[in-house]
Amino acid sequence: MLRSLKKIVSQTPVLGPVAASIYRGVRGGANPVFTNSGEYWDARYKMGGNSGSGSYNELALFKAEVLNEFVRNHHVSRVMEFGCGDGAQLGLAAYPDYVGLDVSKQAIEICRARYRDDPGKKFLLIDAGQPAITADLTLSLDVIYHLVEDRVFDQHMSSLFNASQKYVAIYASNEDHHPSDPHVRHRRFMTWIEKQRPDWRQIGFVKNRYPWDATKPQQTSFADFYFFEK
Repeated sequence: MLRSLKKIVSQTPVLGPVAASIYRGVRGGANPVFTNSGEYWDARYKMGGNSGSGSYNELALFKAEVLNEFVRNHHVSRVMEFGCGDGAQLGLAAYPDYVGLDVSKQAIEICRARYRDDPGKKFLLIDAGQPAITADLTLSLDVIYHLVEDRVFDQHMSSLFNASQKYVAIYASNEDHHPSDPHVRHRRFMTWIEKQRPDWRQIGFVKNRYPWDATKPQQTSFADFYFFEK
Protein backbone atom coordinates (compact mmCIF):
# COMPACT_ATOMS: atom_id res chain seq x y z
CA MET A 1 0.00 0.00 0.00
CA LEU A 2 2.86 2.37 0.85
CA ARG A 3 4.31 1.87 -2.62
CA SER A 4 1.03 2.86 -4.26
CA LEU A 5 0.77 5.92 -2.03
CA LYS A 6 4.26 7.00 -3.04
CA LYS A 7 3.31 6.64 -6.70
CA ILE A 8 0.29 8.89 -6.23
CA VAL A 9 2.28 11.52 -4.37
CA SER A 10 5.12 11.50 -6.88
CA GLN A 11 2.62 12.58 -9.53
CA THR A 12 1.32 15.50 -7.46
CA PRO A 13 2.75 19.01 -7.99
CA VAL A 14 4.44 20.79 -5.11
CA LEU A 15 3.86 24.40 -4.17
CA GLY A 16 7.56 25.08 -3.62
CA PRO A 17 8.83 28.67 -3.67
CA VAL A 18 5.69 29.93 -5.37
CA ALA A 19 4.05 30.30 -1.93
CA ALA A 20 5.72 33.63 -1.26
CA SER A 21 4.78 35.05 -4.64
CA ILE A 22 1.18 33.93 -4.20
CA TYR A 23 0.98 35.72 -0.89
CA ARG A 24 2.56 38.87 -2.32
CA GLY A 25 -0.02 38.77 -5.07
CA VAL A 26 -3.00 38.65 -2.73
CA ARG A 27 -2.90 42.42 -2.37
CA GLY A 28 -0.83 43.17 -5.43
CA GLY A 29 2.24 44.50 -3.64
CA ALA A 30 5.50 43.40 -2.05
CA ASN A 31 4.13 44.02 1.45
CA PRO A 32 0.40 43.17 1.35
CA VAL A 33 -1.94 43.92 4.21
CA PHE A 34 -3.21 40.75 5.87
CA THR A 35 -6.85 41.20 6.85
CA ASN A 36 -8.13 37.76 7.86
CA SER A 37 -7.43 34.04 7.45
CA GLY A 38 -10.43 33.31 5.25
CA GLU A 39 -9.64 36.05 2.75
CA TYR A 40 -5.99 35.01 2.51
CA TRP A 41 -6.76 31.38 1.66
CA ASP A 42 -9.56 32.21 -0.74
CA ALA A 43 -7.28 34.58 -2.65
CA ARG A 44 -4.49 32.02 -2.61
CA TYR A 45 -6.61 29.31 -4.21
CA LYS A 46 -8.05 31.72 -6.77
CA MET A 47 -4.52 32.58 -7.87
CA GLY A 48 -3.61 28.94 -8.45
CA GLY A 49 -2.03 28.18 -5.08
CA ASN A 50 -2.63 25.01 -3.10
CA SER A 51 -2.86 23.84 0.50
CA GLY A 52 0.90 23.96 1.01
CA SER A 53 3.80 21.54 1.20
CA GLY A 54 2.30 19.71 4.19
CA SER A 55 -0.28 18.13 1.88
CA TYR A 56 2.24 16.75 -0.60
CA ASN A 57 5.17 14.33 -0.90
CA GLU A 58 6.65 12.56 2.14
CA LEU A 59 4.75 14.70 4.62
CA ALA A 60 1.46 13.69 3.02
CA LEU A 61 2.46 10.02 3.10
CA PHE A 62 3.33 10.25 6.78
CA LYS A 63 0.02 11.88 7.67
CA ALA A 64 -1.95 9.36 5.61
CA GLU A 65 -0.23 6.39 7.26
CA VAL A 66 -0.94 7.68 10.77
CA LEU A 67 -4.56 8.62 10.12
CA ASN A 68 -5.49 5.55 8.08
CA GLU A 69 -4.11 3.33 10.83
CA PHE A 70 -6.07 5.21 13.50
CA VAL A 71 -9.31 5.00 11.52
CA ARG A 72 -8.81 1.30 10.93
CA ASN A 73 -7.80 0.40 14.50
CA HIS A 74 -10.58 2.43 16.13
CA HIS A 75 -13.31 1.36 13.69
CA VAL A 76 -14.14 4.92 12.67
CA SER A 77 -17.09 5.21 10.29
CA ARG A 78 -17.22 8.93 9.56
CA VAL A 79 -14.40 11.47 9.50
CA MET A 80 -14.99 15.22 9.49
CA GLU A 81 -12.13 17.58 8.67
CA PHE A 82 -12.13 21.25 9.64
CA GLY A 83 -9.94 22.96 7.06
CA CYS A 84 -9.96 20.49 4.17
CA GLY A 85 -8.13 22.85 1.81
CA ASP A 86 -7.87 21.73 -1.80
CA GLY A 87 -8.36 18.05 -0.95
CA ALA A 88 -4.86 16.93 -1.95
CA GLN A 89 -4.21 15.12 1.34
CA LEU A 90 -7.61 13.43 1.11
CA GLY A 91 -6.47 11.59 -2.00
CA LEU A 92 -4.33 9.36 0.22
CA ALA A 93 -7.02 8.71 2.83
CA ALA A 94 -8.88 5.47 3.47
CA TYR A 95 -12.03 6.73 5.22
CA PRO A 96 -15.42 4.98 4.93
CA ASP A 97 -17.26 8.32 4.95
CA TYR A 98 -15.85 11.85 4.87
CA VAL A 99 -17.07 15.42 5.35
CA GLY A 100 -14.69 18.28 4.59
CA LEU A 101 -15.24 21.86 5.71
CA ASP A 102 -13.33 25.04 4.89
CA VAL A 103 -13.63 28.81 5.20
CA SER A 104 -12.64 29.22 1.56
CA LYS A 105 -15.44 28.98 -0.99
CA GLN A 106 -12.79 28.43 -3.66
CA ALA A 107 -11.36 25.46 -1.77
CA ILE A 108 -14.79 23.85 -1.47
CA GLU A 109 -15.40 24.26 -5.20
CA ILE A 110 -12.02 22.66 -5.96
CA CYS A 111 -12.79 19.70 -3.69
CA ARG A 112 -16.27 19.17 -5.08
CA ALA A 113 -14.88 19.10 -8.61
CA ARG A 114 -12.00 16.80 -7.67
CA TYR A 115 -14.23 14.25 -5.93
CA ARG A 116 -17.46 14.71 -7.87
CA ASP A 117 -17.64 10.98 -8.65
CA ASP A 118 -17.12 9.86 -5.04
CA PRO A 119 -20.42 9.65 -3.11
CA GLY A 120 -18.53 8.97 0.13
CA LYS A 121 -17.14 12.50 0.26
CA LYS A 122 -19.05 15.70 1.01
CA PHE A 123 -17.75 19.27 1.24
CA LEU A 124 -19.34 22.18 3.08
CA LEU A 125 -18.47 25.84 3.51
CA ILE A 126 -17.85 26.88 7.10
CA ASP A 127 -20.13 29.73 8.10
CA ALA A 128 -20.93 31.34 11.43
CA GLY A 129 -22.88 28.34 12.70
CA GLN A 130 -21.91 24.92 13.99
CA PRO A 131 -22.23 22.07 11.44
CA ALA A 132 -25.45 20.13 11.99
CA ILE A 133 -23.71 16.81 11.40
CA THR A 134 -21.24 14.99 13.63
CA ALA A 135 -18.54 12.36 13.14
CA ASP A 136 -16.71 9.63 15.03
CA LEU A 137 -13.44 11.46 14.38
CA THR A 138 -12.84 15.13 13.66
CA LEU A 139 -9.57 16.40 12.19
CA SER A 140 -7.54 19.60 12.27
CA LEU A 141 -4.48 19.16 10.05
CA ASP A 142 -1.99 21.98 9.50
CA VAL A 143 -4.72 24.47 10.40
CA ILE A 144 -4.25 25.84 13.92
CA TYR A 145 -1.03 27.75 13.22
CA HIS A 146 -2.75 29.46 10.30
CA LEU A 147 -5.50 30.90 12.52
CA VAL A 148 -3.97 34.20 13.55
CA GLU A 149 -7.16 35.71 14.99
CA ASP A 150 -8.05 34.65 18.56
CA ARG A 151 -11.76 34.60 17.77
CA VAL A 152 -11.26 32.37 14.73
CA PHE A 153 -8.99 30.03 16.70
CA ASP A 154 -11.56 29.71 19.48
CA GLN A 155 -14.37 29.02 16.99
CA HIS A 156 -12.25 26.39 15.24
CA MET A 157 -11.42 24.55 18.46
CA SER A 158 -15.01 24.69 19.72
CA SER A 159 -16.42 23.37 16.45
CA LEU A 160 -13.75 20.68 16.25
CA PHE A 161 -14.66 19.20 19.63
CA ASN A 162 -18.41 19.87 19.48
CA ALA A 163 -18.74 17.97 16.20
CA SER A 164 -16.97 14.86 17.44
CA GLN A 165 -18.81 11.93 18.94
CA LYS A 166 -15.65 10.26 20.24
CA TYR A 167 -12.23 11.20 18.81
CA VAL A 168 -10.31 14.32 17.80
CA ALA A 169 -6.99 14.37 15.93
CA ILE A 170 -4.86 17.51 15.74
CA TYR A 171 -1.75 17.86 13.60
CA ALA A 172 -0.04 21.09 14.59
CA SER A 173 2.71 22.74 16.56
CA ASN A 174 2.02 23.18 20.28
CA GLU A 175 3.83 26.33 21.33
CA ASP A 176 3.13 30.05 21.52
CA HIS A 177 5.14 31.81 18.84
CA HIS A 178 4.31 34.53 16.31
CA PRO A 179 6.78 34.46 13.38
CA SER A 180 7.18 37.24 10.84
CA ASP A 181 4.75 35.67 8.34
CA PRO A 182 1.43 37.50 8.84
CA HIS A 183 -0.64 34.38 8.09
CA VAL A 184 1.15 32.17 10.65
CA ARG A 185 0.78 32.07 14.43
CA HIS A 186 1.85 29.08 16.51
CA ARG A 187 -0.30 28.35 19.55
CA ARG A 188 -0.11 26.09 22.57
CA PHE A 189 -3.52 24.61 21.83
CA MET A 190 -3.24 22.12 24.71
CA THR A 191 -3.91 25.00 27.10
CA TRP A 192 -7.25 25.63 25.39
CA ILE A 193 -8.22 21.96 25.64
CA GLU A 194 -7.25 21.73 29.32
CA LYS A 195 -9.39 24.76 30.15
CA GLN A 196 -12.30 24.41 27.73
CA ARG A 197 -12.64 20.63 27.29
CA PRO A 198 -11.46 19.01 30.55
CA ASP A 199 -13.69 15.98 29.86
CA TRP A 200 -11.45 15.01 26.93
CA ARG A 201 -8.23 13.07 27.50
CA GLN A 202 -5.19 12.66 25.31
CA ILE A 203 -4.83 9.07 24.12
CA GLY A 204 -1.99 9.36 21.65
CA PHE A 205 0.96 11.33 20.35
CA VAL A 206 2.94 10.68 17.16
CA LYS A 207 6.16 12.59 16.61
CA ASN A 208 6.70 13.85 13.10
CA ARG A 209 8.87 11.56 11.02
CA TYR A 210 10.24 14.66 9.29
CA PRO A 211 10.82 17.27 12.05
CA TRP A 212 11.37 20.87 11.05
CA ASP A 213 14.64 21.66 9.29
CA ALA A 214 15.06 25.24 8.08
CA THR A 215 17.22 24.01 5.20
CA LYS A 216 14.37 21.77 3.97
CA PRO A 217 11.19 23.81 4.47
CA GLN A 218 9.18 21.89 1.86
CA GLN A 219 10.04 18.42 3.19
CA THR A 220 9.82 18.98 6.97
CA SER A 221 7.28 20.26 9.48
CA PHE A 222 6.99 21.54 13.05
CA ALA A 223 3.65 19.72 13.45
CA ASP A 224 3.06 16.49 15.39
CA PHE A 225 -0.04 14.34 15.89
CA TYR A 226 -2.17 14.59 19.04
CA PHE A 227 -5.16 12.29 19.58
CA PHE A 228 -7.99 12.83 22.07
CA GLU A 229 -10.98 10.82 23.28
CA LYS A 230 -14.16 11.76 25.11
